[in-house]
Amino acid sequence: MNLKIGVIKGDGIGPEIVTEAMKVLDKVSEVYEHTCNYTQLLMGGASIDVYGVPLTDETVAEAKASDAVLMGSIGGDAKTSPWYQLEPSKRPEAGLLRIRKELNLFANLRPAILYDELKGACPLKEEITAGGFDMMIMRELTGGLYFGERKTVEENGVMTAYDSLTYNEAEIRRIAKRGFDIAMKRKKKVTSVDKANVLDSSRLWRKVVEEVAKEYPEVTLEHMLVDNCAMQLVKDPKQFDVILTENMFGDILSDEASMVTGSIGMLASASLNETKFGLYEPSGGSAPDIAGKGIANPIATILSAAMMLRFSFDLDKEAKAIENAVEKVLKDGYRTMDIMSQGKTQVGTTKMGDLIAENI
Repeated sequence: MNLKIGVIKGDGIGPEIVTEAMKVLDKVSEVYEHTCNYTQLLMGGASIDVYGVPLTDETVAEAKASDAVLMGSIGGDAKTSPWYQLEPSKRPEAGLLRIRKELNLFANLRPAILYDELKGACPLKEEITAGGFDMMIMRELTGGLYFGERKTVEENGVMTAYDSLTYNEAEIRRIAKRGFDIAMKRKKKVTSVDKANVLDSSRLWRKVVEEVAKEYPEVTLEHMLVDNCAMQLVKDPKQFDVILTENMFGDILSDEASMVTGSIGMLASASLNETKFGLYEPSGGSAPDIAGKGIANPIATILSAAMMLRFSFDLDKEAKAIENAVEKVLKDGYRTMDIMSQGKTQVGTTKMGDLIAENI
């Protein structure tokens, strides 16, 4: 198969970790007789440096012409980077919000898996995490507070800011259907997270999710308020299969889930539209403080590449080969600095990529 992949290496550690993911994809292509054709694209701070804007129309067009996009992390140090002297609409993250909207990437999938080999890196008590856990957070990505109207004005001599949170039933229905479809391939349980005791948008969310649930009689549905969910992720993460939630709640909960797995450097991410197209990126940030030091963990990006093979190209066998290679390297005791523990062998970014590619 010919895989046409747009590549946005991004900022900070992005170029380092994406390079290792491409190395693993190339090894998969060699072993399974595929061809990866990469188109290098700029977004975020890297795009600002060249074009003066975080995302150009040309980059959007190139991304749309690809079968999938593999992306690193976007942004820099907000205190020191000149990018953050610009108005908010011209900062690196504005490019990320725009490309999600332009590509209609409404469904964000963030698996949170505690590998048995990394249980020592998990901050929770061992009796809570014994046996590990495996959940999928389904976050609606193109609606809600982040895309609502906003303004800051002076009213009666006082500066006042407004942000609007809006969802319509069609937006809720399509993410709910995707969540239930994913649950059908897993443990057939959906936990829909909202704040229905306070927000009208959440009450509509709950109503539509219940309507969609009737189409999936094999899937168990439960509702959970977001504050309770945040607590339950720490108290008993094994109870979850698919967590289905709106944009801001999903942003917060997925980062919480990343830390109970031991490191955000282990968490992959996929953002999908209504076709096979998707944008695949690590869940972590650009970590400018360690950029260029060769110590960043590339595993999240490599696992994102595995998700790309599975969801955009239907190459389940090849995706599983990457996941198995990651597990084998961890079982063999190799660790990057963020997941290092006593008695293990610490390696850098490039060596970790080499090891995983060798095990394909």
